[in-house]
Amino acid sequence: MALINDLGKIIVFLFLLLSVFLVTVKTERKLPNYLFAAFLLISVVDLSGFFLTTPDHNVIKGFKVSSILLQMPVYYLYVNAACYYNFTLNKKHLIHGLPFLFFFIWFSMKGITGQGDWLFDIISTIQYYYYIVAVFLTLKTFKKLYQENYSSNHDLTYKWLSQTTVLFLIGNFFVLIRGFVQNGSTLFLALYTFSSVFVLFVISWFVLNALYRPNLLAGINKDLVPVNPVTEFKEEPEQLKHLLKFMETEKPYLNDKLTLQKLAEQIDMSEKQLSLLINQYTGKHFFDFINEFRINDAKELLKDQPQLTVLEILYEVGFNSRSSFYTAFKKETRVTPTEYRKSVV
Repeated sequence: MALINDLGKIIVFLFLLLSVFLVTVKTERKLPNYLFAAFLLISVVDLSGFFLTTPDHNVIKGFKVSSILLQMPVYYLYVNAACYYNFTLNKKHLIHGLPFLFFFIWFSMKGITGQGDWLFDIISTIQYYYYIVAVFLTLKTFKKLYQENYSSNHDLTYKWLSQTTVLFLIGNFFVLIRGFVQNGSTLFLALYTFSSVFVLFVISWFVLNALYRPNLLAGINKDLVPVNPVTEFKEEPEQLKHLLKFMETEKPYLNDKLTLQKLAEQIDMSEKQLSLLINQYTGKHFFDFINEFRINDAKELLKDQPQLTVLEILYEVGFNSRSSFYTAFKKETRVTPTEYRKSVV
């Protein structure tokens, strides 16, 4: 138990430290930071049970237990804020706090009874998995939207948030197992210790990613609507010829911030028309369509300009990160840029 208490203190200290950092750090997008700081602070209330004895008072106990019902709603709102730069909080989001409010009032008035505790366990479990599903659906829509509308690499944000959510799901699985083990047994203490170490690992991994990738939460426009595919494209193929000629002559893809909206304006076409044109005639999302031109340029430079480093080339052709370039290049050619250069030089 001493190890669990010590781990709990370390985790709570890190959570508090990161919360202060998130609230005070200078950034253009403060809402994601504020929401994740709120998530961490709510988690602190729950994790304080590792080493603190909750005072025997209905209101304090009720708040500590029912605060669990705020964790996933706040995380869900955080994911939305991280994905969409124009996501804002409004009154309708208060509905996410109703389960917490209900049980807080109930526990404050009646105490944590067997019946109330049983109902709370059922509601909290259902709520947890409801928000897990909601988060994955949000990420699925986010991925579809950025692939259809952006050429910059938002895939990092998608993968990072997906991986974080999966880690939360794994952690919850061990908590569920612990619930079926006798309290105080060797297995119970082992699971408790593992859960503590796992939480420490997740938060450390989260912090390192946030610090090393400052552009991770660039976000996209939440008002975008996914394009519904059509069985037959009604516009003349001449538009496709015009688009391909424009891409080859003007090379708009060299701008790493190119979006579907910007390209549509340049070729005097609506965003929906352009998106359908690319989808129906190339079988690609906008993201992959643009990267194909960038990769073709990169292949030429790798072959003809041996004095240029891979890093110089990726920026030259419109990529903004090494990881996104390597991922796109290998997807297109099945080899790394270095391997490709060796094969053609």
